[in-house]
Amino acid sequence: MTDIEFKRNENLAQTVIKGLKSRNMEGFYAASKEEALKKALELIPEGASVTMGGCQTAADIGLTEALKDSKYDYLDRNNAPDKRAAELASYGVDYFIASANAITNDGVIVNIDGNSNRVSCLAYGPQHVLYLVGMNKVCPDIDSAIKRARNVAAPVNATRFGVNTPCTKTGACADCKSPETICCNFLITRYERHAGRVSVILINDSLGF
Repeated sequence: MTDIEFKRNENLAQTVIKGLKSRNMEGFYAASKEEALKKALELIPEGASVTMGGCQTAADIGLTEALKDSKYDYLDRNNAPDKRAAELASYGVDYFIASANAITNDGVIVNIDGNSNRVSCLAYGPQHVLYLVGMNKVCPDIDSAIKRARNVAAPVNATRFGVNTPCTKTGACADCKSPETICCNFLITRYERHAGRVSVILINDSLGF
């Protein structure tokens, strides 16, 4: 990333943060993965119950490993003996960590999901939701954000999960109805009713999918 691109992202992040504030959500800017990790750990108090829904960005910045420290009550659904029970328990945690498939310049957050445990937790349940979002996911408007979710995030994630969908072969969304589709439910978060519930850390890096 050039200095000019870095500065552009820095300015754009402030625009997104302003949009989030208008939607009753709080935004923060991190110039690096290290700053993002530091800010995330400042926002999550010791002793809090925490989980996440397949958040690659959390792994990218080192948060997944940091939460395994004994000072957090970390619910690791991937290593739980009963994954469904762990997913249901996620609705009652203090902090749910996630990324976004896309976010607009004015703070609308777009996510797409297959099992939909992730998008349902984002919409309701956990006391707090903390998004970790690379600046590569910022889009001009809702239409472009949905297109990014379907044509960038979904094909990459479908390939990562090893599902049998057309996009894993073509790299592009086919608007399929495959039994293994991961594009079952879309969540467009345009406003958060409960002040202080949703926070977003925008990271000046290309992270996640």
